[in-house]
Amino acid sequence: MEFVDPFGWHVVSGDGLHLIRERLKAFESMTWNEILIHGKKQNHSVAISDLCKDARDRLSDLYRGNLDLDELISLRLTGGERVWGIREEAVFSILWWDPHHRVCPSHLKNT
Repeated sequence: MEFVDPFGWHVVSGDGLHLIRERLKAFESMTWNEILIHGKKQNHSVAISDLCKDARDRLSDLYRGNLDLDELISLRLTGGERVWGIREEAVFSILWWDPHHRVCPSHLKNT
């Protein structure tokens, strides 16, 4: 878990952490198929190359060029709030809190 800007958990309030925990707890009863296939509009893998520059730079700093990943997982909690992490087999390792959907902003078609 990151505790530094721009996507750190240090900005989350106690109440916010409780709500995040409850939402993540709901994922525990689901399979990855349910999370990523049935819920693909809300939860999905994202290619590292599609992340914003700040996120790519932070991954580079974290892994010192030894990043052996092609993608991260984005889990939608509410509107624009996302939790980002790394999935290895059945394990999801939480990385970032993205309350404003900035790690990989959506670009609406025809806008």
